[in-house]
Amino acid sequence: MSFLIYQIIKAFVNHLRMSLPSSIMKLEVLVMLIKVYSDAASQGNPGNSGAGLVILYNGQQIQQHRYLGNMSNHEAEFAAAIWAFQVLATLSNESDTIMYYADSKIVIDSIHKRYAKHFGPQLAQLLTYYDRYHLIIATWLPEKQNHGAHQLAWQAIHHQH
Repeated sequence: MSFLIYQIIKAFVNHLRMSLPSSIMKLEVLVMLIKVYSDAASQGNPGNSGAGLVILYNGQQIQQHRYLGNMSNHEAEFAAAIWAFQVLATLSNESDTIMYYADSKIVIDSIHKRYAKHFGPQLAQLLTYYDRYHLIIATWLPEKQNHGAHQLAWQAIHHQH
């Protein structure tokens, strides 16, 4: 699905180039597609928690993990998402196209609805980073398709002990 979206954006940019006056056509338009995967893991609910992050951009893969402390699973998922966007902010521009993936339905649904009944402060913090980008697509995916970030989240917990 993300490849299709990238192709649509690329075609649109090419169309813009053809539509612009020749003096402007010399401007290079760069569309960077960045994929971000985040996940959290908790030993107990609440319990020791960790976050995992995989970012794919510019032919590179960044993998990171972070210990989050003692929190509920949902708190950890929001903390992982916030941290992912904090890291992303250091690597990207607001004009980049961001594909964000998480296996937490509450995080993805809250982003789409821009509302979280019990996690309003966490969502507000997340949206301050999220809203920075002109084009961003947040997608829920099954845990088995988020294996890299999931493994990193568990590594964060295990390395803390």
